[in-house]
Amino acid sequence: QVQLVESGGGLVQAGGSLRLACAASGSIFSLNAINVMGWYRQAPGEQRELVAQITRGGSTTYADSVKGRFTISRDNAKSTVYLQMNSLKPEDTAVYYCNVLAMRVYWGQGTQVTVSS
Repeated sequence: QVQLVESGGGLVQAGGSLRLACAASGSIFSLNAINVMGWYRQAPGEQRELVAQITRGGSTTYADSVKGRFTISRDNAKSTVYLQMNSLKPEDTAVYYCNVLAMRVYWGQGTQVTVSS
């Protein structure tokens, strides 16, 4: 089993920045099984969508809408994934969910990001 704890959401003005963090905990076996870590988001009335993901080896994937503004990174020693969000836009407003692929998929509880215009 893997538990995920997210932090870093909040309210920010357009053009501002936020940094999300997601720390995974669990048995050594479970943590060593983590391959892909990532972030999804879900706005009201919308489907959950991939924002960014990163493999254990550091390969990254980004949604087109965030390329050049968001940066995903991870610290394998701490089993933590980060999402640095710059130049935020009102359309980035959503609940952001941490997602981890280990022996199965795990989801965090979600953290609200609100960008005011």
